[in-house]
Amino acid sequence: MKLVITMKPSSPLIRCLLFVAGFALLSHAAIAQTAATKPATSKAIFAGGCFWCVESDFDKVPGVVSTTSGYIGGTVANPTYQQVSSKTTGHAEAVEIVFDPGKVTYRALVDHYWRTIDPTVKDQQFCDHGSPYRTAIFALDQDQLKAAQASLADVQKTKPFAQPIVTEILLATKFYPAEDYHQDYYLKNPVRYKYYRTSCGRDARLVQLWGAQAGK
Repeated sequence: MKLVITMKPSSPLIRCLLFVAGFALLSHAAIAQTAATKPATSKAIFAGGCFWCVESDFDKVPGVVSTTSGYIGGTVANPTYQQVSSKTTGHAEAVEIVFDPGKVTYRALVDHYWRTIDPTVKDQQFCDHGSPYRTAIFALDQDQLKAAQASLADVQKTKPFAQPIVTEILLATKFYPAEDYHQDYYLKNPVRYKYYRTSCGRDARLVQLWGAQAGK
């Protein structure tokens, strides 16, 4: 003889089990949705003169996943280095930074950016002259635009130099990666890179402007 135990759907135990099962399903769905909507990485684009140097300055920041040298802000599609360096396309040398927002914020990257450039000169960085070497922050959305503007406002109050800041903050247009030989140049050609950076006076000028905070 079999003993069968049945419980009515309205019993307290059944209701409790159904509630727990339903809560677990909802929690799992919420976690899955959060994971699907929250990007694992984000991007930032900065122009700071020679893109070899900008790559070098940001690759050392914890939370930065990768850097890509390229061109932005011009009128010609898929420009070459020769075209951009002719100063006729309107592009700036820039670097697209992929970063982990769980380890470093966009605002922190902008704050770091200021101390790696000379923001007091237009269409020039150190020994390089012309519009391709202008400084600019190319925001990828309104949140980045506001964060960059807020960072600028703070720097304006605390900067250790008297000259006005002329660096532009604007919404990004299409970014074009530069030729392969420009990517990771400072790693592929360390001796040439170090000679260029030193002879161009980049670090000496940064210390002159920012003091002990230069490059940090």
